[in-house]
Amino acid sequence: MDGLRIEELCFQGIGPLNLSVSPGECVGLYGPSGAGKTLFLRSIADLDPHEGRVFLDGTESAEMAGSEWRRRVGLLSAESGWWFDTVADHFHSPAPADLEALGFGPEVMGWSVSRLSTGERQRLAALRLLENRPGALLLDEPSANLDPENIDRVERFLHTYRTGRRIAVIWVSHDREQIKRVSARRFLLTRTGLLET
Repeated sequence: MDGLRIEELCFQGIGPLNLSVSPGECVGLYGPSGAGKTLFLRSIADLDPHEGRVFLDGTESAEMAGSEWRRRVGLLSAESGWWFDTVADHFHSPAPADLEALGFGPEVMGWSVSRLSTGERQRLAALRLLENRPGALLLDEPSANLDPENIDRVERFLHTYRTGRRIAVIWVSHDREQIKRVSARRFLLTRTGLLET
């Protein structure tokens, strides 16, 4: 396994950006609003136009269909999409232990999506993404709308997944203290590059 490798990535006037994230490593990314953090993640996931190359475990994104690449490189957006009426309709068969780790009982599967709070949607979206067993994670403010107890739950849950499966993670957050907790290396995103801090 080679992890995630980004070479000469350019998008909307930002770049070129280069970054390698080793298997099992979490890299933290921060920067002011409008710096391009979300656009950076979306470009890695091949959702927006960009130049440059992205590799996961030695395979380039250009070598596979976009849908397959996005299953392997999972993007957790700051605002999740929900398409069906009930929570269960969005899942295959989540493990009870995973639900419990995020503060839910099995009854949540029967809930209507419309009754979910923003924070509940955010936690469930993380679980839904991991059902695809991605080989890398791109996390865009994964706990921005949560209280301290649930922030801790999400951080521990994602840490367990990352270390257990030895996957590369890029974690975007405006919370510098969180970035320090979850990542071994931290970068400030500027329009011309990534500055390690």
